[in-house]
Amino acid sequence: MFGHRLMGRTAAMVCLLLACSVSADVLRVVEWNVSTYTSGRVSEFQTAIYGSFEGRSMSPDMIIGQEFLSATGVTNFVSLLNAAAGSPGDWAAAPFFNGPDTDNAFFYRTSKVALATELSATGMTIVATGGGAPNHPRDVNRYDIKLVNDSTDTFRMALYSSHMKASTGGANQARRLLEAQRIRDDAQSLPAGWHFILGGDFNIRNSTEGAYVEMVGSQANNNGRFFDPIKTPGSWNNSSTYRIVHTQDPTGAGGMDDRFDQLLVSGELVDGAGPDYIGNPNLAYSTSTWNDPNHSYRSWGNDGTTFNAAIKTAGNTMVGPTIAQALKDSALNGGHLPVFLDLRVPPCIGDIDCDGEIDETDIAGFADCLDGPEVTPDASPSYLVGECLDAFDADDDGDVDLRDFDIFASLLAD
Repeated sequence: MFGHRLMGRTAAMVCLLLACSVSADVLRVVEWNVSTYTSGRVSEFQTAIYGSFEGRSMSPDMIIGQEFLSATGVTNFVSLLNAAAGSPGDWAAAPFFNGPDTDNAFFYRTSKVALATELSATGMTIVATGGGAPNHPRDVNRYDIKLVNDSTDTFRMALYSSHMKASTGGANQARRLLEAQRIRDDAQSLPAGWHFILGGDFNIRNSTEGAYVEMVGSQANNNGRFFDPIKTPGSWNNSSTYRIVHTQDPTGAGGMDDRFDQLLVSGELVDGAGPDYIGNPNLAYSTSTWNDPNHSYRSWGNDGTTFNAAIKTAGNTMVGPTIAQALKDSALNGGHLPVFLDLRVPPCIGDIDCDGEIDETDIAGFADCLDGPEVTPDASPSYLVGECLDAFDADDDGDVDLRDFDIFASLLAD
């Protein structure tokens, strides 16, 4: 991957960022406040999600959503996902709970993931119940998933959906802080080895606000700590410096001027080993181009050319005019752009670049990682120890040796 993993992941990242066919070992996670949805906007959402421009398409595997108004709205959204041109037609939704105000929802491709039920019978948990002040206004939901094609059945991930209180002022900030505390407390309570992601419309204008510090700051217990995978702290509100990561408002009612919508991830998804964010979490997102080769994270449709204005449609260099218009129309007044990121997930046995093929890149990777019995790979020159063991330690004995080569050779022959 990037930085210390760049050499081994160049081909895979080029494919991802140009929207080639994404392999079964990559998950694309989308966060999207869909603007008070019950029905309609069918073609707009379908084009925004599955439209293609210069080979690029959002084409997600999971969607963390906010502002759904009813179970009917969730059913209708599943239907439009499955009926879209280019859709694999394998979408389903987690159980919906009609809480106070607008509600969260979670959509997933059944050929990729399934709901995990170790922590709740349905795979959905209401982490915190919303209500009137001083409480946060809306529920927080957690959706637990596992991989369909994980032969070891060990990967588990919790995905949180949050729509925090809007507006400035101390009382509103206190309500956001309470919600952040409850989310972090729940993440801290997850079983060891679980990964987690928070997708939300945070309504937070800068990274120094208490709620944001609560989510990403270091504490005595960091088991529930979240990380910004694009390492972009700052005062995002009404700042042209951060225009490329702004998500609101694409319609022009207020203009593109805030990074309200974000995806934050657990530490194990940015540690360079095993399941991981595809990108370099040690590098801040570019302030000059949306097409940052160091990150799979995108504010979909924002090509960085429209600050304090509606997103550009004609001449939009990221998504082109048709998708840009669909994003604008799907957002309604005061709406949001979706954000997404890509994850490398198992199984990638023998496939160190996790591109779905065992080829010359993986042969070179095996040579890099081969250090013999009872020797921890030195991971030079291209890979981390964790990557070497994940891909090539087939007998799970902590080294990469000729016994592992026998299995690798059989995979290569296939």
